Amino acid sequence: MSAVSVTLSEWAELLPHENSVTRGLTFADDAAARRMATTLAKTGKLEIQELASGLAIRSTSYVGSVGIGPVRVTVRPKIAGLPLVVLLRYAYGLRNLHLHEHVRLDASSRSFQDLLIAQLAAEAGELVARGLYRTYQARSDCLSSPRGKISFQEIARTGGLWGSTLPCWHYPRLEDCLPNQMLVAGVRLAASMTSDLELRARLRRIAACTDNVATVDLAHYVFARLERETGRLTRAYKPAFQLIRILYHNLGTEFERSAHGVSVPGFLFDMNRFFQALVGRFLRENLDGFRLREEYRLHGMFAYVPGLNPKKKSAPVPRPDYVILDETGRVMAILDAKYRDLWENSLPRDMLYQLALYALSQRGVTKAIILYPTTESGAGDAAIEVREPVSGGSRAQVVLRPVIINHLAEVLAEPDSVLVARQRRELARKLVFGDRDASVTGVHRF
Repeated sequence: MSAVSVTLSEWAELLPHENSVTRGLTFADDAAARRMATTLAKTGKLEIQELASGLAIRSTSYVGSVGIGPVRVTVRPKIAGLPLVVLLRYAYGLRNLHLHEHVRLDASSRSFQDLLIAQLAAEAGELVARGLYRTYQARSDCLSSPRGKISFQEIARTGGLWGSTLPCWHYPRLEDCLPNQMLVAGVRLAASMTSDLELRARLRRIAACTDNVATVDLAHYVFARLERETGRLTRAYKPAFQLIRILYHNLGTEFERSAHGVSVPGFLFDMNRFFQALVGRFLRENLDGFRLREEYRLHGMFAYVPGLNPKKKSAPVPRPDYVILDETGRVMAILDAKYRDLWENSLPRDMLYQLALYALSQRGVTKAIILYPTTESGAGDAAIEVREPVSGGSRAQVVLRPVIINHLAEVLAEPDSVLVARQRRELARKLVFGDRDASVTGVHRF
């Protein structure tokens, strides 16, 4: 029996009601599928629960597609179409290369991984068209036209010259090096992941142009080696490597390396990481007069009581996504990026408690800000007070501040100019300080 297809947006729920496609479905005869569902739930990627009437499915911030037993679940991002392409390119430093016409026009209905794969095809095609990177490699060959250094040791070992060639050590510039091996491996991986026949054929044509490049198996240690061996000469490869890393680390193979030892066929990408990278880069590049520290450690907020730490454990250290510092190093704002549309959805308790701790952690700063994405153009700030239960006095505030995704994509898509640079700076300041304090140039007052 073919798997039932289910399509959801992030943070959505499908219950097995009377007309639901998951009504009557079960993992009763598939223990492996039940283990896969348990693994997905434990890692917070996707919840699939067996009920008496069928399967209940709840999506989180992960998007992509995964097949489990009798069901194949596709989770689509709420951000769709060309705005998603623009934001992806900006967040991960991808180039604004031309995508094929059918990719561009069908961007809103394509799967998330196909958008990444289409961008990788454009990056790889550009690299092949310009000529692949070459590096000098030591080789020992018998040459009829000697090059490099004649190997007299080899001549002595073989008892003299017996032909029309000379053994030589030479250093030709070859394409068969790790950056190109990684590129080819990534292209082949992408071709195996996409269901788009035209996109797959394009990737295979690109791979066929690199027949003289050896294959390499993608693995964590290979990515670590690549980091050590790349530099200024391979800067053009960086966007392609970023895409390959995203595709590899979000494949089902990640589950094989987990403690659960379960392989789940599919691709799931954490949009929370993407949103954090997007906001972080935007603030870092456009927030003039302040310094941005990402995942800043709030030392000293928690400490074990002296004499009551028998196992000598380290005290937990909270790390908000962003801390804004002024020129003197004073904390001006504490922010966290959360990929959940809080304009349309409720604020989870764990997010509220986390941000309340951030707000109470500093003496001068009594606000902590959640930056969340939304497509609602009329969304505005909301604030929750942390009060003294007895006196009712205000201690701190948790501010829910929307990032209007379509507006951000429009600002980022505009060609660079003095006017656009000013618009970006104003938007960055508004995201940190809000509408009323967006014009602050010195010390921000909370």
